[in-house]
Amino acid sequence: MFHEIKQFISGAQILFVAFGALVLVPLLTGLNPAMALLGAGVGTLMFQVITKRQVPIFLGSSFAFIGPIIFSMHTWGQAATQFGLFFAGLMYFIIAGLIKWRGMGFIHKLLPPVVIGPVIMVIGLSVAVAASGMAMGQGGGKQLVPYGVSLLLATISLTTTIIVSVFAGGMLRLVPILSGVVAGYIAAVFLGVVDLSGIANAPWFAMPHFVTPEINWAAALFMLPVAIAPTIEHIGGVMALGKVTGSDYTVSPGLHRTLGGDGLGVCFAGLIGGPPITTYAEVTGALMITRNFNPVIMTYAAVLAVILAFFGKFNAILVSIPMPVMGGIMVLLFGTIASIGLKTLIDSKVDLMLPRNLVIVSVVLTCGIGGLMVQVGNFNLVGVGLVSILAIALNLLLPNPPADSAAEI
Repeated sequence: MFHEIKQFISGAQILFVAFGALVLVPLLTGLNPAMALLGAGVGTLMFQVITKRQVPIFLGSSFAFIGPIIFSMHTWGQAATQFGLFFAGLMYFIIAGLIKWRGMGFIHKLLPPVVIGPVIMVIGLSVAVAASGMAMGQGGGKQLVPYGVSLLLATISLTTTIIVSVFAGGMLRLVPILSGVVAGYIAAVFLGVVDLSGIANAPWFAMPHFVTPEINWAAALFMLPVAIAPTIEHIGGVMALGKVTGSDYTVSPGLHRTLGGDGLGVCFAGLIGGPPITTYAEVTGALMITRNFNPVIMTYAAVLAVILAFFGKFNAILVSIPMPVMGGIMVLLFGTIASIGLKTLIDSKVDLMLPRNLVIVSVVLTCGIGGLMVQVGNFNLVGVGLVSILAIALNLLLPNPPADSAAEI
């Protein structure tokens, strides 16, 4: 009995570590945070079924989809966006099938660092303008929160996040986003920016609002290539976890199973109106500290996430978080994502003196950050989806230089 209680507490700790990032994505994109909790919880349980509960992974909201979700919500609406997110889950099954068929070597050839690095940078930088706008209290071309108050709140949340991520130790260091949101929210309450009436009127327990998906092939084809980057992120996350636990999950249960489990969770989350889910480095960090690698703790974390999805007052608190508080977090978050893309290029020693590499990185960054759109009828391809296809095509079409000429350069 004591052992089960200990595992339950460890599961609650995992959810606490993942919580800030998990609810941040729906709050930034206009999706329902309750559905994000439900999608993460049920999605993690689905993942455990597919992988026979061999891998200690908790799946939370993916940052890679923030920009595409915002664009899709404005262009096609939520119902169509949900269908697009469901369709994006199919990319996980495609990559899983390729790995099962041809092995990881084929994936490395199709998606080398020179492709993945700049695409990840676009994920962060393409929404940099939105981050700054929210930090200033601006949305939809209007000043929604007074400018001075907005900058103060954004500064408090950003500064707290930076201090915790750089100077804190132990478990606290794993929750910088949550710490920043809590500090900014408390300050906002004292400044009178938070509307507490919605929390008071919210029921203690409530069924999350469900929006029926609407079949929209333009939204689906827009979202499908967006999933390329998070599938690679998943592979990296599983490999990193294996180094921590001392188990090779690429062999058992196999990457095709872990990708399939993640993809199934993405499909479910999309259908109910939550953001796609992915592996979390924070959770791996928590496992490094606690040294508790039992996958059952992820089961407890998932069940707790599902329970919180039906806690009405809790979700009312999440919805009441002022925009500038989230904007302060976004300033750091999106820059961090871009930095990870840059680190991918550096760690792999991608030579930008080679014309082909320079062309790929340059085209991807300019088209992605500049918002280039390819439009054919009702079909739009823009942002991460467009540059993912561009990067893959350029990598396959542009010839690699002979080994001797590369050495001379």
